[in-house]
Amino acid sequence: MTAIENTALGRLEKESRLLNAVFKGATTKPGRFGFRGDVALKFQTQVADEKRPPDYSIEQVLTIAQNGERTIPVLAGYLHSFAYLVDVATVLDGALSPIGSYFIFCNNIDLLAKYRVKLGDINFHVLPCDESTVWKEMMDLVGLNKDDIKKLDPAGKLDYLLDATRDLDLSYEEISYDDGLKRMEAVKNRNENRPV
Repeated sequence: MTAIENTALGRLEKESRLLNAVFKGATTKPGRFGFRGDVALKFQTQVADEKRPPDYSIEQVLTIAQNGERTIPVLAGYLHSFAYLVDVATVLDGALSPIGSYFIFCNNIDLLAKYRVKLGDINFHVLPCDESTVWKEMMDLVGLNKDDIKKLDPAGKLDYLLDATRDLDLSYEEISYDDGLKRMEAVKNRNENRPV
């Protein structure tokens, strides 16, 4: 039985950052723990003992972590603003690896843009996401069809998709975080079809 405490997700669990889990548990691969949900980046100030939702999170996260390993090999998620990428690097500091595969879909970058952004020694693939889900975008990115995985359970689907992403060779334009801030657009309100 793989316990989250023995993986790179353990610290995030301890800090109560793993929220809204669609899936959280051992996967079909030995020693592997999977998570689908949100990772809180910035918490609201708590009054007394009331639980408040975070100010913002990496949403729709898809990730796995191996028992006894200190870093997360692959992670995909959605950010409402490209500006939050620096928080991702800070919150996940020590849990990411220079050889890991990290995909961040952003609400407010050009729909045709695909970047590589390096923060410290960690590379992030930054892609647009408009009215879609991280799951669907990742399936498209690796060229999987839902028929390929329909017979698998949720743990098996997560394994299959994330194993396929590790082999992706993506040579996107490399830009700096500051350059990305200059290029980002207004954050679109997810509930309306116009910029905020």
